[in-house]
Amino acid sequence: MAESSRRHSTSASSNSDIEKQNEAPLQQTRTYTEADVDALPIRTLSANADLAEYTTETVDGRMMREVLSNVTGNIERYELVTFKVNDPENPKNWSKAYKWWCTMVVAVTCLIVAFNSSVITPGIDQVSAEFNVSRVAALLSVTLFVIGFGVGPMVFAPLSEVVGRRPIYASTLLVAVIFTIPGAVAKNFGTLLVTRFLAGVSFSAPMTLVGGTLADMWRNEERGVPMAAFSAAPFIGPAIGPLVGGYTSMALGWRWLYWLQLIASGFVWAVITFTVPETYAPTLLKKRAKKLRKETGNEKYVTEEDLDMRPLKERLMIFLVRPFQLLFLEPIVLLISVYMSVLYGLLYMFFIAYPIIYQDGKGYSKGSTGLMFLPLMVGVILSAACGPFVNKHYVSLVHKHNGNPPPEARLIPMMISCWCIPIGLFIFAWTSYPRLHWAGPAFAGFPVGFGIILLYNSANNYLVDSYQHQAASALAAKTFLRSFWGAGVVLFTSQMYNRLGYQWASTLLAFIGLACCAIPYVFYYKGVAIRKHSKYAFHPGMEKN
Repeated sequence: MAESSRRHSTSASSNSDIEKQNEAPLQQTRTYTEADVDALPIRTLSANADLAEYTTETVDGRMMREVLSNVTGNIERYELVTFKVNDPENPKNWSKAYKWWCTMVVAVTCLIVAFNSSVITPGIDQVSAEFNVSRVAALLSVTLFVIGFGVGPMVFAPLSEVVGRRPIYASTLLVAVIFTIPGAVAKNFGTLLVTRFLAGVSFSAPMTLVGGTLADMWRNEERGVPMAAFSAAPFIGPAIGPLVGGYTSMALGWRWLYWLQLIASGFVWAVITFTVPETYAPTLLKKRAKKLRKETGNEKYVTEEDLDMRPLKERLMIFLVRPFQLLFLEPIVLLISVYMSVLYGLLYMFFIAYPIIYQDGKGYSKGSTGLMFLPLMVGVILSAACGPFVNKHYVSLVHKHNGNPPPEARLIPMMISCWCIPIGLFIFAWTSYPRLHWAGPAFAGFPVGFGIILLYNSANNYLVDSYQHQAASALAAKTFLRSFWGAGVVLFTSQMYNRLGYQWASTLLAFIGLACCAIPYVFYYKGVAIRKHSKYAFHPGMEKN
């Protein structure tokens, strides 16, 4: 059987010129983009696997592969199933209208999930009073949810490479919706915390898979605007949460904050489950190969996963251990992850800091305090809108370097936008006196929101370009650390503002943001030298492992 075979040689049985052009170069010289990391089974397949099957359309939907069988000792010929030219089952060939529908569905799903993380913050005091617990204890309902964002991807990312995206979306969102109900009707504090954590783990799946879904559908030259729309969603959602949650908790009480989550999440679960089909190419081709074997009785119809799947032990090592190896042994992964954690933590700190400054300091209502997040949201949207222009600039650098720009070229937007964070925080700090106008701290959120998206996307691209075949593990490490830090800062923000005062607490954050500005500059000038001494970083011509 194909699973017991080793690659011996590669050739294409189709007469398609496309196959001949992609066959050898793809195996030897391909470099991965962030979209490749999300859309291709890079961690699932062996280091020598050829991904041409998933990136090439052929005339007859087949590619011949010759492998040396461990069972027979002979060279066996297999027919790798591919998409045909203009294949309607290939998500990249769907109509633009339908691709945009699927894009907006998954982006809104991501927005709702992020919204769920912050919408409960205005009702924290009511939870504290009803269950007779401290405010810090009540904030655990936020902390545990965000911790779930860091734990879930470790499971759902590899699982999606086995069963596809659609089953993960449908099952995890349904579980998340179910575990949102006990929050609305909880009779004790323990129930609220446990179900909040389980909902966070389940809700993390859409956040993990959305980028891959878009990469499945859109070709490289089409991807700029859809990816910009998606990149804003995880940050717009948390900005909307306090606004909606503030007025809702005032009018209907904290339990309705959970009913709101249930309604919104139930809606997106139904829409994504019943209107967005499977998009993951390996899963679609695996089903097609199985159908062909059944119809023809020919066991030679296979996919690359049948020929070059990594052993289970190796896959577990890559999915569960490799992210931590990169996090603690690679300075690039560690410092970029720390920087992204600072930004993510800052976002969740704002959910505590804004009520302190506006409700405690100026006497504003919860609803009015939620309005102060609007400039932050506008900054996020405008930053996301700059995505296609940033990509256009990078394409010019690609041409300048004859198609092989160094990973450090990805840091240029980061080197510019990093200053937005301390600028916004310094303004936020020294306009937060209760006697001063409300506009100062509110509009300080604009540069912070604008900087976050550019920094976040630039950091992701730099990790992908620097680690290539290890990029998925590097991104997993970043997500893990980011989520745990974001969860932790919620618990000490109030104490920090009470002890240091409004101005110096925010100033401390500004100085941390200012110190982080050194990170992209250090890697821009010293990144090449650092990668030369790395065990895992990618170098042209190196052997994948």
